[in-house]
Amino acid sequence: MSKSKGTKRPLVLAAVMLAMFMAAVEATIVATAMPGIVADLGGFSLFSWVFSSYLLMQVVMIPLYGKLADLYGRKLIFSIGIGLFLLGSLLCGFAWSMEVLIISRFLQGMGAGAVQPIATTIVGDMYTKEERANIQGYLASIWGISAILGPLLGAFFIEYAHWSWIFWINIPFGIISAAIVIFFLHEKVEKKKRSIDFGGSFLLFVSIASIMFVLVQFDGTARLSIPQLLLLVCLSIGSFVWFILHEKKVKEPMMTLSLWRKKEIRYANLASFSAGAMLLAVSSFLPTYVQGVLGQTPLVAGLTLTVISIGWPISSTIAGKMMLKTGFRVTALIGGFALVIGSICFFTLPYINHPLWAGFGSFMLGVGMGFSTTTFIVSIQSSVSWNVRGEATAMNMFMRLLGGAVGVALLGGILNSRLRAFLEQEGASLGIEPSIDAVNVLLEAEGRTALTVNEQQLLQAGLAGSLSTVFIALFILAIISFLFISLLPKDHVQKENQDS
Repeated sequence: MSKSKGTKRPLVLAAVMLAMFMAAVEATIVATAMPGIVADLGGFSLFSWVFSSYLLMQVVMIPLYGKLADLYGRKLIFSIGIGLFLLGSLLCGFAWSMEVLIISRFLQGMGAGAVQPIATTIVGDMYTKEERANIQGYLASIWGISAILGPLLGAFFIEYAHWSWIFWINIPFGIISAAIVIFFLHEKVEKKKRSIDFGGSFLLFVSIASIMFVLVQFDGTARLSIPQLLLLVCLSIGSFVWFILHEKKVKEPMMTLSLWRKKEIRYANLASFSAGAMLLAVSSFLPTYVQGVLGQTPLVAGLTLTVISIGWPISSTIAGKMMLKTGFRVTALIGGFALVIGSICFFTLPYINHPLWAGFGSFMLGVGMGFSTTTFIVSIQSSVSWNVRGEATAMNMFMRLLGGAVGVALLGGILNSRLRAFLEQEGASLGIEPSIDAVNVLLEAEGRTALTVNEQQLLQAGLAGSLSTVFIALFILAIISFLFISLLPKDHVQKENQDS
């Protein structure tokens, strides 16, 4: 496979940025609007599955899309991914229950697995290493723009229209982006017989789905017995081992395991896993804390997340210029340190209890992600040849989102378990039902006014205590990320490895 001439770089870059904007807005709008969706559909106990279902399919599909993009070209796979994403978005808007929303999010996540990794790969194809470092700043600015528009749109749709529009707004962006890529991205794909590793995809899906289902059982509802949970754990481990053995044998593996031998790829991927768990946990649970515990509006809750995407593009732009002078490792270490500072802010949030402190923690998280992820992408793309660049890029994003999926599932389960235990012990005195869904009323102004002062204080105390456990976990994840970043090699590839 080789690159071809004639691609309209400015137009294709604009289309790529539009697609990434679509994905970025989706993240900020859904996280901001989730309390309102729960208030409408109910089912707080299924809260984490709205994110986990989306992430599960996104995580599983990313490596497959990355490989398919190397085999069949970026244009075709990118367009298919956007089509699936838009279909899922359409169905999400028509959901009449939390269960239907979760099923629709599976389909949406299946398409989302193609959007960001292939968009980033297209940029890697069109630009040199030096150009990529600067372009990453432009790409990161998308998160800043979406961070401003996302919460505003989310709050607007919740208060003045309907939450369905947070999903339907994706449709025009996706259509425009796909059309530009189809007509203006020119690539030459060698015509030869291909083999698709569907077996590897299935084994990876079984492994991830099994362990995630186990993790969300930590909510105290005891839907499965201990032997059943152990069976799922064995299924996850067994299918993962089988996946590794399978990938070593097949001609066109979904995941080229030899890429993990490169230290810059191995440690960047491991750091991305723990950082991804941090990012998705904050995006999923911080708005609930700000609304449910601090009693703030959806707009304020959204703004505490907004600053993640303000810190991200600023630091990404700085990192793009810095890494060419100081090297990849030093730049990434700055990001790791910022992640630790941000986690300390969340760790101390229950003692300070102010949305500004939550916002500062989010800003530092954004700074950390900007420095680290930008460095990871540029260093990985510069260390591999064109014919595996899509796979290598997708692998890093796969690890980040896998960390997010596992993190949200595990921490969501712990949150539910702690909350249920608190209500069973303390709620009886006020006649509050020991159900996780009892906190639904805290997530809307009308519900809070219907509670007595004692009832509201009790529910807020239970939610705050449960989320404190999540914030402790964030600090641990930040330390793990910093340690992996510190293991990156001091000397990186200085000369880009390219196959034209």
